[in-house]
Amino acid sequence: MNSASTDKLLSGECFCGAVKYQINGPLGDAKSCHCSRCRKAFSSQASASALVVPGTFNWTAGAENLTSYVGGHGFGFQFCKTCGSTLCTVYEGAVFQIMLGCINGDPDIEIGHHIYVGSKAGWEKIPDGVTQYKENKI
Repeated sequence: MNSASTDKLLSGECFCGAVKYQINGPLGDAKSCHCSRCRKAFSSQASASALVVPGTFNWTAGAENLTSYVGGHGFGFQFCKTCGSTLCTVYEGAVFQIMLGCINGDPDIEIGHHIYVGSKAGWEKIPDGVTQYKENKI
């Protein structure tokens, strides 16, 4: 399953709980990115994210506690200023992906593919049988 099967209300928050959000709609295209930039941004072997349908995402608390890093290409991340949790990715100021690790409960979605595995860390082993792309899937 690569998209949520129901339109249930999802919620999420940062590690310290200062920033909270809701999503009233399905998530889609769940993926894990293994590029060197995601490793640095998440201090991990990869990121795990899913697309948010425009108009279904809203900050419910702590939006003033967000800070952003946006690159020259218009894409970036939003973080909690207090605890540093990466909550979402943005494009031209709008949330377009949510980081799956900050969702409360079961988002009813599974990682459908792994991207940029051509630049994954040498110490990471991706299990056989999962869908992988050397770069992006496009």
